[in-house]
Parts: sequence; structure tokens; C-alpha cells
Amino acid sequence: MTPAVTLGIVGLLAAPVAHGQASSRPNILFIFSDDHAAHAISAYGSAINKTPNLDRLAREGMLFRYAFVTNSICAPSRATVLTGQFGHLNGVPTNEEQLHPTTLTFPKLLRAGGYQTAVLGKWHLKTLPNADAFDHFEVVNDQGDYYNPVFMRPRDTVRVEGYATDIITDRAVEWIRRRDQSRPFMLMLQNKAPHRPWQPGPAQLGTFEGVTFPEPATLFDDWKGRASPAHEQEMTIARHLDDVDLKLVAPGNLTPGQLERWNAAYAAPNARFLAAKLVGDALVRWKYQRYIADYVRTVASIDDNVGRALTYLDSSGLARNTIVIYSSDQGFFLGDHGWFDKRWMYEESLRTPLLVRWPGVVRPRSVNRDLVQNLDYAETILEMAGVHIPASMQGRSLVPLLRGKTPADWRDAIYYQYFEYPNWHMVRRHYGVRTKRYKLIHYYEVGAWELFDLERDPRELRSVYSDASYKDVLATMKAKLNQLRVQYSVPDVDPVPYRPWPRRP
Repeated sequence: MTPAVTLGIVGLLAAPVAHGQASSRPNILFIFSDDHAAHAISAYGSAINKTPNLDRLAREGMLFRYAFVTNSICAPSRATVLTGQFGHLNGVPTNEEQLHPTTLTFPKLLRAGGYQTAVLGKWHLKTLPNADAFDHFEVVNDQGDYYNPVFMRPRDTVRVEGYATDIITDRAVEWIRRRDQSRPFMLMLQNKAPHRPWQPGPAQLGTFEGVTFPEPATLFDDWKGRASPAHEQEMTIARHLDDVDLKLVAPGNLTPGQLERWNAAYAAPNARFLAAKLVGDALVRWKYQRYIADYVRTVASIDDNVGRALTYLDSSGLARNTIVIYSSDQGFFLGDHGWFDKRWMYEESLRTPLLVRWPGVVRPRSVNRDLVQNLDYAETILEMAGVHIPASMQGRSLVPLLRGKTPADWRDAIYYQYFEYPNWHMVRRHYGVRTKRYKLIHYYEVGAWELFDLERDPRELRSVYSDASYKDVLATMKAKLNQLRVQYSVPDVDPVPYRPWPRRP
């Protein structure tokens, strides 16, 4: 589709919504984090941390219990959120592709429909945000830095001293304060945290020192009962965390004052670790404790800053007409199966948090148990704003669910596909289908399958693909998988070629 045609469609779709209607339309604050596992939020039952401000969103809005992603990796997830399409259609199936500037996105439609729009924080889509979609942007390059990040803006680039999560929230509040008040706004506040290497902010350094976090039941998983790809990955706590991850090396971009505070937090614990000369399971346990402590420290900063944003909405009088959405680009392994990172269709990676507070519409403390995906976010935000949803989008608006009514024809299964092999962590390409009870995964390059009964085996420890007693279930799941591949126009040949990847020496 040419840029001229795309912009023509945007104008046509947005035309029925006039600027004069701004005062009655809700503002939308979309807070998006990176690699924030649902099981690191206390409203979702976290065993490792407390998140009082995110819990407040759950109390005052709706918590989605079965929210999933279409592809558990950063750029594809973000492109799906923006476009309402799977990566094989929007052109971003892996982290290597760029989101083309002419691509139809929900911010582009909102802006054409009278909304003032902005994105602040992590972008990770190769090209800069498009001027047709955003009135303003301040985004970090690629992953960005936790400390003293560089922000790219429409007319310049600036390095800001401080901690990224705090700075992004500062700038978000300032943008809201200075916005054009004649129009409703949609702001995407996008954190770098808690992405690897999990560097805590100044306020969190040293917190949880001496705390022993509970280990996941599968920390020492041997991956028996699963297909060969589970054995071939490179994402274990035991072998694949490096000295930067484990804070045995300080970041190289700290100011003298920041470095002094960093060393005050880590020097003594590191010395004790080095003196202990741990090996075997004891070493794995130490690595897990260090990893999880730093992960929840970065999450604590997110939670604190969500609280700051909510406080500003309250004090400014905006809270009553502002929808607040919190989610993450995917889940994350927190030592589950002995792993960190994401990518897999296994639950900890596939599942994402989704909290929505919509004053006057969403009943407080409500919990939804329908199958939803990040594929649905664009459509949902467009309907919230009263802007037409284009037929090219593949998800469904969650607005009926937010109003407490599940349509009779709501989906009974979700589709997932991961393309980025060979690459970081060496997770094989796979696709699959998940229903409320069952999950079928196909590692199509190696001809391997897994079938899990999530009711009997919630930790996904034993595939029942070859179990004769699941013969009928397997047939049903394969039929559903084929149906979804047709429904979502999935090509038979991957849209990305095999790229050689340098292995570890």
C-alpha cells in the first residue's frame, strides 16, 4: 500500500470524529514495560515481590487472567500492539526488521481522529516514530541504558542524567501538563525495565539485601518429557548469565557519584561471593538469588513510578476521564525451568500482565478469564476513543469484556509463532495453539511436537503428545491450529530467512 493510499484511509476512517468532541472522549495512558512477567506482580499472586501501585490498578479496574502475546520477543510484540496484526503481516516477525513508516497503526488513526499523541521511552522498532502517528516522541535507541539514557526527539538528541524509569515518568508527566488541552490525549509511556541486565535504580540499590527469595519448583528442571528444543537453548541461570548480569562488573556509563553508590551496594556482597568459591547447585542458587533480587528491584522502580503517574492524574483532576492500561511486551522466566529470558510458548513467557482502569465503565476489582492477546490492544484503544477499527486488524476489541459482557462468539483459542532462530538464546522456531486447558506446540524445523494438559500439568513438565489417551484431544488441537493459521493468513514459508548466527566459543 502506498503512503498516499494509507493516509487517505486514515483520513476516511477518522473523518466522523470531530475535534469539537474532545471533552467527552477519554484520555488514554498506556504504560508498557519490557519483560515484566505477570508472576512478578502481587495482584497476580507473586511469591517474590509486592507491587502496591499496580495492585491499585487491579483494585480500581480489571485484571485479565488469560492475557497472552502473539510472539514473545520485544519488537514483534510492540509492532503487534501498534498494528493489531501478527508479525508476518505487519513486517516485524523478529527483532531484525523495521516497522515501515507507512504502516497503519492505532496512534496514526487516533491522531487523525482528533487525539494528541505521544510516545516516551523504549521504542525498539528501528525507525523513529512517525510524525503522522505522534505529535511528540522521546525514545531511546534500541534497548537504551538504565542510567543516563540518550533520548531521540523530533529535532534533536539529548542525554539525560539519572535513571531511565524515573526520567521517562518525569517526561510523561511534563508532557501531559503541557499538552494541548483542547484535545484528548493518548500517551504511550514505555519503560526499558525490567529488561536484561536488570540494573536497579538509586532508590532500589541495596534493597532486599539479605532476603532469600523462594525458588521456583522448576529451578533445576532437566527438561525430560519435552521435545529436543528445550534441551538445546542457551538461556540457563546455571550457564548463561554473565558478569554484567550478575553485577560482578559495574556499568561503564555511570557518573562518579552513581558509581560510588553502586559499589556501596554491591562490593561487599560480591566479595563474600568470590570468597565462597561456590560450585554446583550452590552456585546456581546464588546466581538465581542475585538475578531475582535485581529483577524485582527494577520492578519496584516501575511500581513506584506507576504510583507517581497515578498521583499526578489524581492531583490534576484528570483521573476521572483517563483510562490507564498497564501491560508488558511479553512474560519472562524468573528461574522457571532453570531459565531467564522469554521466546517460548511456555506459560511464563507467553503470558503477559494486563490491567485496565476505566472510571465509570470497568467495575472495580473485576477479573476477566477470557483468552485475550496483545493482538487486541489496538482495536480496544480505537473503540475506547470512538475511532473506527479497520478491517485489516486481526484482533478484537476488549471493550465488551471491560463492560463485563463476553460475546458469545469470543475466541476459544489463541495462535502463537516465534521466528527468531538462530539468534540469541537459540530457541527453535515454533508455532502453536492454546485453549483454556490444552497447548499444542510444533517445532516445525525439526519436526517435533509437544502437547500439554494445563489442568493436570500446569508447569508443562510432561508432553502427552504420544499418549494414546489424548488421541482425540490431539486431533482437535491440530484441527484448531490449522484453522487459526488460515484465519490469520499465516504463510507456509517463513517471512524471514535462516540467518547464520555466531555460536559461543
